[in-house]
Amino acid sequence: MLKKILIANRGEIAVRIIRACQELGLDAVAVYSEVDRMAPHVRMANEAYAIGPASAVESYLRGDKIIEVAKKCGADGIHPGYGFLAENAEFAEAVIEADLTWIGPPPEAIRLMGDKVSARETMSKAGVPLVPGTGKSSRMSNDELLAAAQTIGFPLLVKAAAGGGGKGMRNVSKMEELPEAIRTARREAQSAFGDDRVYLEKYIENARHIEIQILGDEHGNVVHLGERECSIQRRHQKLIEEAPSPVVDEELRQKMGEIAVTAAKSVNYCSAGTMEFVLDKDRNFYFLEMNTRLQVEHPVTEMVTGVDIVKEMLRIASGRKLRYEQKDIQVKGWAIECRILAEDPRNNFMPSIGQIIGLTNPTGPGVRLDSGIYFGSEVTPYYDSMLAKLIVLAESRGEAILRMRRALEEFRITGLPTTIPLHIQLMNSTRFQAGQFDTNFLEHNFSFNQKLDPALVRVAAVAASLMAHQRNQQAILLHQGGASPWRLYGRREALDRRLR
Repeated sequence: MLKKILIANRGEIAVRIIRACQELGLDAVAVYSEVDRMAPHVRMANEAYAIGPASAVESYLRGDKIIEVAKKCGADGIHPGYGFLAENAEFAEAVIEADLTWIGPPPEAIRLMGDKVSARETMSKAGVPLVPGTGKSSRMSNDELLAAAQTIGFPLLVKAAAGGGGKGMRNVSKMEELPEAIRTARREAQSAFGDDRVYLEKYIENARHIEIQILGDEHGNVVHLGERECSIQRRHQKLIEEAPSPVVDEELRQKMGEIAVTAAKSVNYCSAGTMEFVLDKDRNFYFLEMNTRLQVEHPVTEMVTGVDIVKEMLRIASGRKLRYEQKDIQVKGWAIECRILAEDPRNNFMPSIGQIIGLTNPTGPGVRLDSGIYFGSEVTPYYDSMLAKLIVLAESRGEAILRMRRALEEFRITGLPTTIPLHIQLMNSTRFQAGQFDTNFLEHNFSFNQKLDPALVRVAAVAASLMAHQRNQQAILLHQGGASPWRLYGRREALDRRLR
């Protein structure tokens, strides 16, 4: 079993992995950039090491520095979390070559499934249904793409071959728009991934985004943990996830799960991973992509199955066999996750930065908060805008929605705009409550309409400033030796002992 794990990440996912390490009796090592030196993951870890300036390119994306720290502190494994270097096959290989344990899938699987065109070719050979599209892994010229589009038909998507997350992706409804879409997609893909290859894929209208969580070990055992519904998205970025899906019945779940397991075995996959599918209005499903890492939305699956996915990743990396067979996986209850972002839904989701000068976390039965923020923390422009993930579990979907709405109303973050008001409105949406949505729901069937009273905004700002000032004064008094209740109690105890 591993003994000391370095977490090559930051924010809420670093905190999540540290907690899993602590529960398994493992030491956790944090790394941090200059602006993260007071972050929760740094304070929670057994050890913490600076790795560079605020820019991710000079810190969290410096695989050489991370490996150097791991060897210096005596860590025997590295967990990448998600984002940054999590799906970087070269980094995974470098970790293994440094005689450290890579806590994730084999580099070969990362490389194969990370290239979307190669992944399509592999899944086609494994008998997985694919969305109609181009299939060449080599670079296709613009003329070849234009010719292929006439066979595929419109609407279609231009997609980057080497990445995901909505980067290098364009929706095209007619031939006249395609040349410019290809040019801009190539430019964006080159900037984001250093690879300008793009491919075409038929756009499935009124589709839902369904994904299957899998776990595999080094001994060839693979199980699926059911599905997640991830259709509430903005610009191809998920905002709300839930498990199970309101449109997937047991028969479809079993069919999708079996396909996902077969696909994972075809690439000798081990560790945690996710098969993503699009589901059309006729309940036909098609392979979209595979994420060869821990997913942001893994908590909803953990809540309904009782399986701690992060702990299982650590056990699998230690060479242990899966503790579960497929018959052991049972879905109980309903879980919903809201990604709380530092973005302003009233201003076209403009990213927001600043200091958090007021924070009230939600609690209560069935409420889980995975957070990377604290009172007084600075939200900077250097990293992803996600502040926290709020997850609830209840017996039914209706109860989960009510519980989420209550938890969102308790969740107060003061100092900068967040998406909490948007999530509350979504929980109140009758179409969302009825499960009548697809991946275009936010663009075509929903309108954020919260209006703020300027007077109330001023009152809230003054109240928050007064609270921040009061807390700063209390901190100064304590730092200068002010007599806190605990200190006064200690003095009285010491005096009593002397008098005896």
